[in-house]
Amino acid sequence: MATSQSLKNSLTNQKQNQVSQQGTTMKSLLSSPAVLKRFEEVLGKRATQFTASILSLYNSEKMLQKADPMSIISSAMVAATLDLPVDKNLGYMYIVPYGTTATPIMGYKGYIQLALRSAQYRYINVTPIHEGELIKWNPLTEEIEIDFEARASDAVIGYAAYFELLNGFRKTIYWTKEQVEKHRKKFSKSDFGWKNDWDAMAMKTVLKSLLSKWGILSIEMQKAVVEDNDEREIKDITSESQNGYNGAIEAEGVVAEDIPMDEPTPAEKQPEGKDDELDKVAKEFDEGLI
Repeated sequence: MATSQSLKNSLTNQKQNQVSQQGTTMKSLLSSPAVLKRFEEVLGKRATQFTASILSLYNSEKMLQKADPMSIISSAMVAATLDLPVDKNLGYMYIVPYGTTATPIMGYKGYIQLALRSAQYRYINVTPIHEGELIKWNPLTEEIEIDFEARASDAVIGYAAYFELLNGFRKTIYWTKEQVEKHRKKFSKSDFGWKNDWDAMAMKTVLKSLLSKWGILSIEMQKAVVEDNDEREIKDITSESQNGYNGAIEAEGVVAEDIPMDEPTPAEKQPEGKDDELDKVAKEFDEGLI
């Protein structure tokens, strides 16, 4: 196993490479014994394939390339522990840059996937309700009547989530668009993701509420609910990327909430205090924290 000093030296040596510095750093990190060992402990034989997908994602996303490589690997490790792929086209988990730090963001498809793994759900779904479709909703008895053929327009008035367990227990919740907006204003510290795909963020919010309060939560699901970073305060905001990290919001149905505008950091510039950061990263690897 790589020692703290050897890992630090391996990372520090990347400063010498002026050609594709960031990409080389990421590739070297992912192929280092310490990093590979961590992923192998979690994923076994699938570790090599998973790390290859991280590198592919990194190489395809310019905004992500400005983030600290170790924060990307740490985010990917969260996805690995949940056994969720980081391929943005699948929509289970996203690695999203907040300024120069990457963070893992769950999509609602990820929540559904973790729920299905419990083998306790017969049905599970979340859907937007359009104008004219809602016939009746009783929040006490949870009786809901929807006629999808009666849609009067494409305007969304609310969101319904539902599950039924194999033992017959079922639960339905319905939030009006106004309720979702109230929740967004109360808990979301940035509205960037909401601006790009409001419906997808709303569906995730309603489904997460349903499962966290009423669903059967496996250890994986509990970990996902606790570690999901979709409602967090981001202070590192500048004006460069108002078009944002579009890679995280292109896939149907899932977007990353609270994506701030990226802090411009030239790839060839070495951040101040990097030696201290490398010491910390190396120490965390040795202690098994990441």
